[in-house]
Amino acid sequence: MDKLTYFMNSVLKIKYTLDALFGQGVSKYLPKDVIINYSKKTGRIKHVYQNDILLCTLRTDGGLAITPFFAQILLKSKKFKENCLEVDDESKAFVQEGSSVFCKHVTWCGKNIMIGGDVSVLHDGKVIAVGKAVLSTRMIKSFKKGVAVKIRDSLKSTNSGV
Repeated sequence: MDKLTYFMNSVLKIKYTLDALFGQGVSKYLPKDVIINYSKKTGRIKHVYQNDILLCTLRTDGGLAITPFFAQILLKSKKFKENCLEVDDESKAFVQEGSSVFCKHVTWCGKNIMIGGDVSVLHDGKVIAVGKAVLSTRMIKSFKKGVAVKIRDSLKSTNSGV
């Protein structure tokens, strides 16, 4: 198999994974000019970049660890938005610094959030962090206490006096 065919198959794998995890059609928002980094040992896809900016990392379990930058790109899709939640003004600064999202601070929640799934955390329609759901949509809406999402990657706040 030549390098171009291998690359095209890798792009297809990433697209299928995006559609499986976040909803059919989300993959059409994958940028056309991606660069794929492969493992030297196994030959598997490790990272996906666009213009030297990391978009996502493929996990060994078949999942994707997306970055806030990539989540913002995928947010153009209505189906992807169902895997997101919105937080209030009070918790925005803490979440941007990498703190977990608590149920009482969630103002809106998409219907496709599952325990252990990737979740993008929004504030005023912009992605401020991404993490792993501790609770499902139904639980987040019904609970008033406890952690809803453990943050993996966030936009570090530039305001030092917050």
